[in-house]
Amino acid sequence: MTQSHDAALAPAAAWPFDGVTRLFEPLGRVLISAIFLSSGIGKLSAYAGTQGYMEAMGVPGSLLPLVIALEIIAPVAIILGSYARSAAFVLAGFTVLSALIFHFNFADQMQSIMFMKNAAITGGLLFIVARGPGAYSLGSQNR
Repeated sequence: MTQSHDAALAPAAAWPFDGVTRLFEPLGRVLISAIFLSSGIGKLSAYAGTQGYMEAMGVPGSLLPLVIALEIIAPVAIILGSYARSAAFVLAGFTVLSALIFHFNFADQMQSIMFMKNAAITGGLLFIVARGPGAYSLGSQNR
């Protein structure tokens, strides 16, 4: 074995935040969920405008109640850690689909930024899918 390979197998040095790391998991769940909760609640108060925007983008406005329900129920599940993996999986798919439908115009810098924001959020959701909700969750780590 080479010296660099042996170093890679050595135990990791203690991270200075090890004592509070368990607090990062519920905080992360709240932060990644906040954008969806805010969006879902916002759609309730701007229902007609949101429905019109969806239809202008080729998405049936009749899907809006399902979108609102998803954007409220799934984040609550993630925050509570109950069925967090399933909720994160569904939201990740929804977020990718939203990026492809609503933010795929890379000629528009703002849409390009929004697309990348959706990609980053999807990445965070996939961490929840892969690792589970972590500390201070109500549900099983495997749902």
